[in-house]
Amino acid sequence: MKKIIFGHTGKAALLAFLCLHSLSCSKKVEEDFSETFSKGPKKMAVIANNLLVKPVYNSTAVLRNPLNGWVMYGKRDATDTYWDSQFFVPELGTNVKAIDYASACYIRTSWRSLNPSPGVYAWRDLNSQIGKLINGVKTKGLPIALRIVVDGRDQGENTPAFVFTAGAQYWLSNPAVPSQKTPFPQDPVFRQYYTTFIEELAKDFNDPVRTSFIDAYGLGKWGEAHNTVYAAPGVLTAAQTETVKEEVLDWIMALYNRTFTKVPLVINYHRLIGHPTSWGAANPNSDRLLVKAINQGYSLRHDAFGMTDYYQSWEKNFAATWKHKRPIIMEGGWIVSGTHRYWIDSSGQYREGHPEDVRKGEFDRSAEAAVNMMDFRVGETTSWFQTSFPLVKRFNAEGGYRLYPDEVSLPNAMANGATATLSHRWRNMGWGYCPNNIPQWNYKYKVAFAILDTAGVVKNFLLMKMVTLPSG
Repeated sequence: MKKIIFGHTGKAALLAFLCLHSLSCSKKVEEDFSETFSKGPKKMAVIANNLLVKPVYNSTAVLRNPLNGWVMYGKRDATDTYWDSQFFVPELGTNVKAIDYASACYIRTSWRSLNPSPGVYAWRDLNSQIGKLINGVKTKGLPIALRIVVDGRDQGENTPAFVFTAGAQYWLSNPAVPSQKTPFPQDPVFRQYYTTFIEELAKDFNDPVRTSFIDAYGLGKWGEAHNTVYAAPGVLTAAQTETVKEEVLDWIMALYNRTFTKVPLVINYHRLIGHPTSWGAANPNSDRLLVKAINQGYSLRHDAFGMTDYYQSWEKNFAATWKHKRPIIMEGGWIVSGTHRYWIDSSGQYREGHPEDVRKGEFDRSAEAAVNMMDFRVGETTSWFQTSFPLVKRFNAEGGYRLYPDEVSLPNAMANGATATLSHRWRNMGWGYCPNNIPQWNYKYKVAFAILDTAGVVKNFLLMKMVTLPSG
């Protein structure tokens, strides 16, 4: 409960809300609370002459809150009109825009596309392709999320040519394809130019209004934090590999933590984090390195949900350990739009020609891990709307964090100078986690109570601190 003295007379319109969109997130008033959602909501004390209000919970509204909801992916070669893409939903009998269901827009792109030559930063050029794409997100009023890839295998030269011209050392996986250069992240020339690039990126994107989160590692194949190259094969011993991969992780975490102070940073929780391989048993150091990242403020992400042989028991157990302690962002592993033979998945649950089976597998693993965000990936979004729209709606209703005040006790009228007592209780109706405690936010989201006059003008208000509590 909280006692407050009001300086205005008359019938009160007393509103409780969060500094987010809609009613959501968790609670803390001036004093600490010991109860948690996992123990169930605490019964509120009866306050004489107060009204007990029980707001009606809205289970269907799309809540575009930070680190919560669907993430729509953008293509590297798309223009700003891409964000208006529509998809037919059989259940509705009409087309919908994916962006209308999204809370953020994700662009996985290359360092080269953003910084093609020294001092040139393409996102600032609204006539460039990438500039139009990024600005298109801004005009839609949604934040962007970014992953910057530097590895040159499979996708071609993701690191700008001028970095290699300046002397950065690299490995060429296929000498017949000179564009597939992969830089060594411990190389001083690479670090010099990469540091300058990230510093410039942060000048424009270290902004929580503009940016949802940053994939703050980006090394390895596809930037997924595995199969990371530090030398040509066979050059480093096992012990040397362990030393260099931790030193590189420390360096890149320090860089992003220094430059992106206001935006959530994420890292893939891979059982071979930073290792030169992608497959096999978990590396003994993986847990320790990831915990080091978490302790330095990182949140979690994984790119292979629903891919049974890739998202294994190690990943499941790691997610379970950090459930409701750090937010988790998912990305599906299988591509059902023609690239992968997803029906060979060892779970035996995916039928050929039935992409909805894969979507269900991703959804189930997401619920198990209590993820905050799910993906509308390029090429995969169609199947979500055409074959799995009920799951889209279920995630809106059940996924992420959906917290609301289920009971509020407040005075019906207040006299000038009188002391009034109010009480409020919040519940999380979603499976996810409101990460108000991550260092980039530092409990900045607060409950606010306001007194409005008959014209709706705020006459007095009180901000209350909040603590993030487990869901339940």
